[in-house]
Amino acid sequence: MQMPKLRLLCDALCGDYRATMRIALFEPEIAGNVGAVLRLGACMGVAVDLIEPLGFAWEDKRVRRTAMDYIDHVEVVRHADFAAFQLLQPAARLVLLTTKADASLYDFSFQPDDILMFGKESAGVSAEVAAACDAALRIPIRPEVRSFNLATSAALALGEALRQTGDLPL
Repeated sequence: MQMPKLRLLCDALCGDYRATMRIALFEPEIAGNVGAVLRLGACMGVAVDLIEPLGFAWEDKRVRRTAMDYIDHVEVVRHADFAAFQLLQPAARLVLLTTKADASLYDFSFQPDDILMFGKESAGVSAEVAAACDAALRIPIRPEVRSFNLATSAALALGEALRQTGDLPL
């Protein structure tokens, strides 16, 4: 199975890696969720960073099945771990979406080069990763439910961020 071309570390360091908004998935565990987020990135023109380890093999058919042919239209950058990811985000704000935050994403002012980070499905991010983020936001939901699906959260947050910055696709 052919997967999308991955940008090499040298290209990322030498090129304009962080010029636009991005989605970062921290140690995602479910291939289908990653596929759905890759499709979201393709549709909205937003690159996706995958911070390893992944909870599945990258070649897992469920990634391609969910992303379909859209996977060929999204930039995907894989990082060995969070430290490797941090090396490539010099000036961009890292905005964590988490159920543990007090601030609502609808009360936040997004910037065009923000990186929207989402934690692993079962546990979110570690305290150390959360502390490295510039902001932590939640998506308001009814109190009797726990959370949205990862891909749904990404779509809601990205849509609001792109709307605010005027970067929604035409």
